[in-house]
Amino acid sequence: MKILIATEKPFAKIAIDGIRKIVESSGHELHLLEKYTDVSQLISAVADADALVVRSDKVTKQVIDAAEKLKIVVRAGAGFDNLDLDACTGKNIVAMNTPGQNSNAVAELVLGLMIFMNRNKFNAGTGKELKGKKLGIHAYGNVGRLVARIAKGFDMQILAFDPFVKKETIQADGITAVDNVEDLYSNCDYVSLHIPANNETKKSINYKLLNLMPQGGCLINTARKEVIDEDDLIKLLENRTDMKYVTDVAPSNIAELQQKFDARIFATAKKTGAETAEANINAGLAAANQIVNFFKNGDTTFQLNK
Repeated sequence: MKILIATEKPFAKIAIDGIRKIVESSGHELHLLEKYTDVSQLISAVADADALVVRSDKVTKQVIDAAEKLKIVVRAGAGFDNLDLDACTGKNIVAMNTPGQNSNAVAELVLGLMIFMNRNKFNAGTGKELKGKKLGIHAYGNVGRLVARIAKGFDMQILAFDPFVKKETIQADGITAVDNVEDLYSNCDYVSLHIPANNETKKSINYKLLNLMPQGGCLINTARKEVIDEDDLIKLLENRTDMKYVTDVAPSNIAELQQKFDARIFATAKKTGAETAEANINAGLAAANQIVNFFKNGDTTFQLNK
C-alpha cells in the first residue's frame, strides 16, 4: 500500500524516521509531500495513494475526488475540521484523528497563558497568583483532564462541566462537577475552553455567558475561534473593563481587539498548542500505527465518519 504523508509544515525528522520504520516494517511504501505550495501538488500526489496522513492540511472534496485509491485518511492531531467527512463517507474512505497525542502540549500552554496574563504579559506592574483561584474546565476530555491535573499543582480550586462525561467520573478525579455551563462561568475566575466547533457550539460563548464571570475573570481558549461570538466579545470587553481574553486561535477581528483592549487580550501568532517536539512525534507515530492496524486487521477505533 502507498501511504502518503502530505504536510505543508513537515513533521520533524525524528517523527518521519519513526513513521517510516512503522510503515515499511509492515510492508507498505512511504511517500512524502512536504512544504507544498499549491493544492494542485496535493491533488497530484494523492491520486494513487491508498492512505493519507495530514496535519492541518485541508482535505477537501476536491482532494478526495482526486484520490481514486484512497481508503483511509488520518489527521495527525485532535482537531479534524480540516477534513471533509461527508466527502470521505461518500467515497467509503475512513477518516480518523489521533486523539490525546498532543493533549499535554495544549494543557501546558493553557497554564502558561494564564501565568502570562496574570503577570501583566511580563511587563512592569503588580500581578496575581494562581494559587487559591477557581479554574473552570469547559469540556472534560483529554486536554481538560490534563489542565485540571496540572492546575492542582498550583493549588487552584477546579470545577468542570461536560454534559457528555458523568459527574461521578469528574468527581473521582477530585474535581467539582457543576450541573450546567452557567454555574461554571459564574463561579470561576478562569475558564479554560476545550469544546469542539460544531453546529451546537459555534458562537455559543457569548456575552450572556461570559458576563457571568466574577470580577477580574479571564477566558482561555485553546479550542476553536468559531465557538466565540466575536461581536459579543467586543461588547463584553467594552462593558467589563476587568475581563481578559487569551487565545491560541486568533479571532477574525484580532486587529480591532488589540487596538481597543491591548492589555487585556492576547492571541498567539498562530495556533501553537500542539507545537512541541513531543506532540509532533506522538501524533505522527500514532497516525502511522492506526493506518497499519487498519490495513492489517480493519481496526477503525478512531474513525470519525461512522
